[in-house]
Amino acid sequence: MIYLDNAASTQIHDDVLDAMLPYLKEQYGNPSSIHRYGRLAHKAIEKARKQIASLINADPSEIFLTSGGTESNNMALWGIASKKPSSKIITSSIEHDAILEPCKKLVKSGFDVLYLPVDNHGVVNLGTLKNSLSDDVCLVSIMFANNEIGTIEPIAKIAQLCNEQKILFHTDAVQAVGKTLIDVKQLGIDLLSISSHKINGPKGVGALYIRHGIDLDPLILGGGQEHGLRSGTENVANIVGFGRACEIAKLHLVENISYMKKLRDILIAKIINEIPYVTLNGDIENRLPNNAHFTFLGVAGEDLIIKLDEYGIAASTGSACSVHTQKASHVLQAMGFSHEQITGSLRLSLGVFNNEQQIDETVNILKKVTTELRSVSPFKEKYSF
Repeated sequence: MIYLDNAASTQIHDDVLDAMLPYLKEQYGNPSSIHRYGRLAHKAIEKARKQIASLINADPSEIFLTSGGTESNNMALWGIASKKPSSKIITSSIEHDAILEPCKKLVKSGFDVLYLPVDNHGVVNLGTLKNSLSDDVCLVSIMFANNEIGTIEPIAKIAQLCNEQKILFHTDAVQAVGKTLIDVKQLGIDLLSISSHKINGPKGVGALYIRHGIDLDPLILGGGQEHGLRSGTENVANIVGFGRACEIAKLHLVENISYMKKLRDILIAKIINEIPYVTLNGDIENRLPNNAHFTFLGVAGEDLIIKLDEYGIAASTGSACSVHTQKASHVLQAMGFSHEQITGSLRLSLGVFNNEQQIDETVNILKKVTTELRSVSPFKEKYSF
């Protein structure tokens, strides 16, 4: 198998698994217990909190542990919105469903939500954002990098606009953490969402960075864990794994970015040069180092995924979280893509465990598969396949 769906989930690092095992077997205490087992579990959580904070240059006390990016996003939106009923929220038209779906519900609760447009590369319109900022806006939430096309948004400029107006700024950085340098203090970010399984950690754990001085209403009430913001007995083993994954990501950040970018550029060049009627989607320069998103004209993306899987290659058309809804990509729609362009989309996302030989094999198989599919395509005559 050649796994090229790292934007959906990543292989757990061996060192991460090793760090987790003791907390699944020997050190199984409840972190809220005051005996030795509990104290050891609590200590392990606080160590992980420091590791997570270090990756984004936050204070450990600003890291609140969650079940993943979706909960972190919901916590940010609902936690801020509940403090200012019937106010306005600004987001973008290409956000993950973990932002868009809560926004839909907030509208039903009396909030006004403005969806910023993007250009044909998926970049948010800063002019529209600047003109939309007002006293009744309680939160701006713009993703750091898009999960489908890999475009990195102008986060520093967005944060600056929000800071000047004293409006809170949240970013869904699930795809960006571990793949680009993030310093929440330097960038001026107020809230930031992270997910473990995107950086070679375990699934089911994530975090929300909340800058000191920001007050949120909790989503989950109970025993008062996470300083009352997120009650429930902590998943110690996964939190430990998450922390270790962040530590590894920080240690190898520069070399990993360079390595993935090298593979990505080879992949893009080979596909564009060797397969006809293919376009690269997303921003050419400001994109994640591991993302390559294409449109193969005359080919149905889902057919392409199935064929690639038959040859042992795992890829996707877009977000794994929304694949079962069978809806066209709202990201590509917002970028002005036609139905045919959207239908032929393919996302190949790389990870640190991929290599150049896999890239060569993938391109060779893609050439074979696209030729097969285009031979029976209804657009055969239009493109002279």
